[in-house]
Amino acid sequence: MSKNYTNPTKVITGVKTRWSYANVWDAKSINGGAPKFSVSLIIPKDDTVTVNKIKAAIQSAYEEGQSKLKGSGKTVPALSVLKTPMRDGDLERPDDEAYANSYFINANSAATPGIVDADRQPIIDRSEVYSGVYGRASINFYAFNSNGNKGIACGLNNLQKIKDGEPLGGKSRAEDDFATDAEDDFLS
Repeated sequence: MSKNYTNPTKVITGVKTRWSYANVWDAKSINGGAPKFSVSLIIPKDDTVTVNKIKAAIQSAYEEGQSKLKGSGKTVPALSVLKTPMRDGDLERPDDEAYANSYFINANSAATPGIVDADRQPIIDRSEVYSGVYGRASINFYAFNSNGNKGIACGLNNLQKIKDGEPLGGKSRAEDDFATDAEDDFLS
């Protein structure tokens, strides 16, 4: 029996969320940092339910993390001047069609995320999860204050693939490359 406890800093995104830069099978080090699992979540601006849940969770993380954000200073910086994880794809990635009319959030974790399909069965076949699929993500927001950087970050908990999408990043999938019957050309 699960507890009826809601965590104000945790969000389950909507099903229209698209995954990009999906490093969910093997932790990778970025700029020499500790290896982490990560994904960029592309959220359509018209998914106002998810967008509003994220804004509320960022606000909750800000309120919960005030002592951390204050640090040795006298005051807590305003949320509006801090780094926050929800970014505007139209402003920050204007040349990338996948980010048009969308927000995006980079979520990461030191722990391996759980990955399930639409029926909540674990996905074991790595080729099933790639940059471009659509699905839901369980994420949480928290305050950080390290090396002079302060803000709200996004942690990655779990992922649920809902449906396939056009692969992002220019690399085609083997399944797609060999979908046509090319043997006819070879044999003629």
